Amino acid sequence: MGTVSWSALPGRVRGGVADRLGSPVAGAVDLAGGHSEGAAARLRLADGRDVFAKAAADPAVRDFHRREAVVAAGLPASVPSPKLLFAFDDGPWAVLVFEFVAASMPGPADLPRVLDTVTAMAGALTPAPVRPPTRPRLAGAGSLDLAGDTLLHGDLYLFNALVSPERVCIVDWAHAWVGPAYCDALMLMAGSPDAEALCAANPLTRDLPPRVVDAFLAAHAGFLLHLAARAADPRLSGTAAALGQASRDWLARRATG
Repeated sequence: MGTVSWSALPGRVRGGVADRLGSPVAGAVDLAGGHSEGAAARLRLADGRDVFAKAAADPAVRDFHRREAVVAAGLPASVPSPKLLFAFDDGPWAVLVFEFVAASMPGPADLPRVLDTVTAMAGALTPAPVRPPTRPRLAGAGSLDLAGDTLLHGDLYLFNALVSPERVCIVDWAHAWVGPAYCDALMLMAGSPDAEALCAANPLTRDLPPRVVDAFLAAHAGFLLHLAARAADPRLSGTAAALGQASRDWLARRATG
């Protein structure tokens, strides 16, 4: 996100945001990071409020935004995610505006806090309050037993969380799907060198048959390494390769442990 500046968006798009917010935009800070084409900005309104806005015209990213809008609008208030204020389309642009959360991207030391949040979140999302048609981003998913009734984030890595001293928020729900509650937890754990200990202690994963964990890790690694090989953006390719290798390494440790 952040490959297009807020000021470069068409005037009608920026005006549509201000009109819906009921206040002019007094200032905008473009936010770098992410792996998608589009704009992402913190907007300071003339009435003193801050909001987060993102917009995309690239067809693939625009579809992601539309899917995220449907899921975000259906999340229970108990789910720790920024509140979606509104979403709209204007010509080729899909626009989402959320409450602004004063927080930062977590580091490895924050993983236990994020994992605790994801674990508790599973209860609020079972049964699934929204049923997106999105398929899980796992290689060979059709051969896995993914029966379940939990709304899963589906892209649960540290870069899709925000942390502050008071709270943890989970963001970017474009890849949500419905399945077994343990999937998001395993996905998040996979990037940690302490993954096996986390898996053994977490209530969503500690009683899973070893074959279930192994099958998930193989499918997760396969998806990510395939994505890394075909991604045109070197940032996305590098991130996917590192995460895929982490899952493959954990699987290898399990096989030899």
